[in-house]
Amino acid sequence: MRVYWPTTLPALAEVAPSGVLAAAPVAVHAVTPALREFYADADPRDLEEELEYAAMSDAAEQSLRLLAGLPGGAQPRRVVLALDVPGRALPRPDAGWSAPERSRVVLDADLLLSDLVSVHVDDAEAEQDLRAALAALPAADAGDEDARFTVESAEGHELLWYDATELPLLLATGV
Repeated sequence: MRVYWPTTLPALAEVAPSGVLAAAPVAVHAVTPALREFYADADPRDLEEELEYAAMSDAAEQSLRLLAGLPGGAQPRRVVLALDVPGRALPRPDAGWSAPERSRVVLDADLLLSDLVSVHVDDAEAEQDLRAALAALPAADAGDEDARFTVESAEGHELLWYDATELPLLLATGV
């Protein structure tokens, strides 16, 4: 099963050497029945790709929230890892979380570096919009529409794709 785990570069650099990215239970994003229902009117030829992209986008939004908890000098880059987890790691919905809930699940298995397929990271061009989104996040969460627009502007940046084998280079350079 393909899952998308939101993280940050500092957090990833800390856990990657151990080979265990996150201990169970761990919140991730995946293609869920709720996500399928949300995209019920999508073109069936592109449906699976759209669903995977939506799950990854939801994880990227969560990564932005993780960035909000870092010290102000940290490089603002959203990071999402795509992992293929074993079939034994079946998801269970996490009913206690706020939006985006459509793709959020909790795995009852550890996330292992050996399951990594690809790494998705913002490029330097997104930095200004990410800083603005981080500053606007509290107001957006409180219902301010202008602040929500600022947050959504950051979400408009596409994450760059890196193969799993490139992770050591990404961590060494900090992207």
